[in-house]
Amino acid sequence: MFISKKIWMPCIAAALIYGCETKSEEVHSEGNPTSEEITQAGMIIGNETLATDFRIPGELIAYQEVDLYAKVSSFVEKLRVDVGSQVKKGELLATLEAPEISSRLAGAESRLKSFEAIYLASKASYDRLKRTSETPGTVSENDLEMAYAKQESDLANWESAKAAFKEIMDTKGYLEIRAPFAGVITERNVSLGAYVGPSGKGSEFPIFTLKELGLLRLVVKVPELYAANLKSEDLATFTVQSLPGKEFAAKISRKAGALDDRLRAEYIEMDVPNPDGLFLPGMVAEVTLPIESGEKSLVIPAASVLYSTTGTYVIKKSGDKADWIDVSLGKKSLDQIEIFGKIAAGDTILVHPSEEIRNQSALNVKLAE
Repeated sequence: MFISKKIWMPCIAAALIYGCETKSEEVHSEGNPTSEEITQAGMIIGNETLATDFRIPGELIAYQEVDLYAKVSSFVEKLRVDVGSQVKKGELLATLEAPEISSRLAGAESRLKSFEAIYLASKASYDRLKRTSETPGTVSENDLEMAYAKQESDLANWESAKAAFKEIMDTKGYLEIRAPFAGVITERNVSLGAYVGPSGKGSEFPIFTLKELGLLRLVVKVPELYAANLKSEDLATFTVQSLPGKEFAAKISRKAGALDDRLRAEYIEMDVPNPDGLFLPGMVAEVTLPIESGEKSLVIPAASVLYSTTGTYVIKKSGDKADWIDVSLGKKSLDQIEIFGKIAAGDTILVHPSEEIRNQSALNVKLAE
């Protein structure tokens, strides 16, 4: 049978193309198995107690710190200490001068002596009248009562003068700046002759800043997630950049007992002895706090959590299907994390989930050893 060349050539071409396409599809199918044919590594989850160390930045501050201002408007007469001076409690730091206070004190002292003399005179007069009145008919009762009233009035004036004098004496005592506690002068902001006064009334800056450096406070703000698991006397460790390779320990001394309204964190302090001046106030510390859950919970490897644009999931094996379970995260250690959701101990999840494994798609799982 004769076949036209025009018909025969297209047939050969079609056969070749069909054969190539079939072979290509077979190679693709053999070399790239579908997701249903891939076996995923899985694990059975259980309840555990997650014990971990939580790292948080902290700051070393002076145990006590105070800015010392002049209590009355005055001038600096003498400075007895400077920056770096070690001072004792009650030690005189500076002497101030206020001429108007000296004038007021002299006037108050004169009034005090005057009222004292008036009172002593009226008292003596009353005492004489009272002795005379013991003889019947010598002194009228009215005169005796008037003398007694004058004595009491003069006594009240004398007591008032004493109070005024004491007030000015106390004010004069403000001209001496003394240390309220033992520590180190870390700032001096005035010189001799400078005009000083209460904050905002003559002095923008304090005369001195005094800090106690023999004992410091290490302060941290612990997030709500971890705050409830910390207890007083828990031992923490910390490091500072200026002393690389060295680790120090401190116990939790004080807890605020409430969360900060802005950061939702609890303020915690630890006392740090510093007898040798090894630490300086203002140093930033890297603090490691021990965190241990009080109850057991579902704990899985941190890598087994799938972070998607739609939420946070783990992929559970439900029959032979992949089931995306929406979970909430709890405390986290270096490589483990707590999860909460519609999942229970004994369930099987994927060790390394991926968004390529679609929800409700076929799933083959081999438990990891």
